Amino acid sequence: MIVYNRTQYKELTPGQYQKEKRRLQIELLKLQEWVMDQDQRIALLFEGRDAAGKGATIRRFIERLMPKSVRMEELGVPSPTQNKKWLKTYEKLLPEPGEIVFFDRSWYSRALIQPTMNYCTEKQYHYFMSKVNDWEESLVDKGLILIKFYLSVSKHSQTLRFRLREASPLKYWKLSENDLEAASEWDLFTFYKEQMFRKTSTGKNPWIAINSDNKMIARLNAMRYVLSHIDYAGKKNLRAKKWTREIPEYRITIDDVFFDNLTKEQYELLFSLQGHT
Repeated sequence: MIVYNRTQYKELTPGQYQKEKRRLQIELLKLQEWVMDQDQRIALLFEGRDAAGKGATIRRFIERLMPKSVRMEELGVPSPTQNKKWLKTYEKLLPEPGEIVFFDRSWYSRALIQPTMNYCTEKQYHYFMSKVNDWEESLVDKGLILIKFYLSVSKHSQTLRFRLREASPLKYWKLSENDLEAASEWDLFTFYKEQMFRKTSTGKNPWIAINSDNKMIARLNAMRYVLSHIDYAGKKNLRAKKWTREIPEYRITIDDVFFDNLTKEQYELLFSLQGHT
């Protein structure tokens, strides 16, 4: 497993975050053009607990990409046939030549949330764990570029995000009883997560673990890893910028609500919350 947490992003202000995101998104467009020109295939997996920021990170990846050759897959509740033919189900969703596919949860649901919540049998779980490494290796040997991200969120941050969702008129629907039930199985999920890392993080296909307690920083780290990992045409030097500490403007926008004329203490509180939106 590779722990990828770039420390240069710790001091970013919202303005610096937007500038760095734009810089990386320009490089992502170059990567996409190379994928299309060379008929490459890229699959990016995002796993993690509920509210870890998987979907939001994917959205920041794709918001400036050309829609025709990028796709996001989120299987949802599998049908009985999909549940039975698990790897075959995901083979049908893999990228075609010239395409990048993002998986908001992936075939590794069978290693994490499914056994935690008894959505699969013990036999199905063990079968998957015994087959997945060879299956992934065969895909990579056929030319697939596969990157497996695990976004790691603390229990405190998950609880805070659940409360923010519950109180938000725009995001309340993202919190379900199933989310709360899964969160109550924190220790069991941790057990399966550690089993997954131990058995399926290989030299050819390692897990990339990113701390997502601050979603903005997690997004930048994920983008940066992809760009540094793949040699695409026109690639720029991705050396980290030396950010200078800015005098903060005590104003901020959260969920399209603009806050102005804040005290330093108010700004710092809202800025910490912004990392969870």
